[in-house]
Amino acid sequence: MNRTPWNRTIVETSTGPREAVEPVILSASRSTDIPAFYAPWLVGRFRAGYLRWVNPFNNTSQYISLAAVRAIVFWSKHPLPLLGHLEAFADIGWYLSQTLNDYEPEGLEPGVPPLGSRLAAFETFVRLVGSARVIWRADPLLLLDGLGVNGLLERVRAVAKRVRGMTERLVFSFADIREYRKVARNLAACGCAWREWDRVSMEGAAAGLAAIGREFGLEVSSCAEAIDLSRFGIAHGRCVDGGLLRRLFPGDERLMTFLDSPRSGKDPGQRPACGCTVSKDIGRYNTCPHGCVYCYANTSVVAATRNARRHDPAADSILP
Repeated sequence: MNRTPWNRTIVETSTGPREAVEPVILSASRSTDIPAFYAPWLVGRFRAGYLRWVNPFNNTSQYISLAAVRAIVFWSKHPLPLLGHLEAFADIGWYLSQTLNDYEPEGLEPGVPPLGSRLAAFETFVRLVGSARVIWRADPLLLLDGLGVNGLLERVRAVAKRVRGMTERLVFSFADIREYRKVARNLAACGCAWREWDRVSMEGAAAGLAAIGREFGLEVSSCAEAIDLSRFGIAHGRCVDGGLLRRLFPGDERLMTFLDSPRSGKDPGQRPACGCTVSKDIGRYNTCPHGCVYCYANTSVVAATRNARRHDPAADSILP
């Protein structure tokens, strides 16, 4: 597939006309919590008709026209701030992927609300749009001294009990600490002794997650994991899922036309094991002040907090 599957157009910006890509599906976002911190900015960008995204690898800007957007996948640990802005997306199909982890005893998510508040937010969105449009993420599953596979499964099951009947899907991933030196450094700085997942521990966790799925009526899938867990009934997931969008919004002709086209295959900009349908992610690294110790997207909490303070809701990009 062409690495730029989107049509191109011209947008009128504050600095004059610019060439822009024109995506049909937005991801908001893998790299920062837009619902928690940047919802007013996103609403403003839809009113303006475009935004500017900065490539994290070469720091170049890409303009994105929002005129053709027909679907948004929101990713969040704290989606409640988005609630008051949903009217701006009334004509666009969207669903929410909300992370519900319980690392409160370890203090690994210091900036997120208490688990009880996050569960209440989850229920609020389910009541608003239904169980098919709110997905539970247990992400990442992290092994620590004092928190092994059985302990993790006990916590996941406790959350599953709280969201029983509220969602159809549970998506999980195994933490890849060795691949991210900054994460290993941040965990060491907080005194957290971590262990890497191996095949035995992954399969043990998969068996337990599958059992939780059966008990609570959840379809369980993995996120960007190369390991084949199909013998446990666990498929490779698609967090940006064209099939789900097709089921949720069959009356949107423009979205269906895109999903029927060859351009709507696997996202070439993601990891090889990622099954996501192609979308345009509009987030920016080092801008999420949740402070999660295991975060892949932040170099440090200090950098992310400093950048979040620089945010201007009226700017064309998350950071000016």
